[in-house]
Amino acid sequence: MSRVDKFLWSVRIYKTRTDATEACRSGRIKVNGIDAKPSREVKPGDTLNIRKGSIHFQYKVVADVERRQPARLVEEYILNITPKEELEKLNMPRETFFLARDRGTGRPTKKERRDMDDLLDSVDFLYDTGEDVD
Repeated sequence: MSRVDKFLWSVRIYKTRTDATEACRSGRIKVNGIDAKPSREVKPGDTLNIRKGSIHFQYKVVADVERRQPARLVEEYILNITPKEELEKLNMPRETFFLARDRGTGRPTKKERRDMDDLLDSVDFLYDTGEDVD
């Protein structure tokens, strides 16, 4: 058995163990449906629910891990059981909003700046999902 933060780092779900620990502390990691502290032990057969942005990944622990694994061996330790609907969110087009100014017009005035900020705030309001984005 190994700690959940060390396991998530070892199977390359998080780049650093600190990132994995922070995810646990902020409630983005669940083991078998229960919020997990970084020191929570995971064992083969456990189900991990991991929220990254608006996507909820699900993994099944296949085997215990001793140390960080190369990417090609990760499948021996963890099985991705994320529903197809969640994975499709990765491919959804992202709406981008770009404000352009004509070349040579200089910096925006204070009034123009306020207008741009108001416009961006109204666009953010339309797309706000109520979830924290990492």
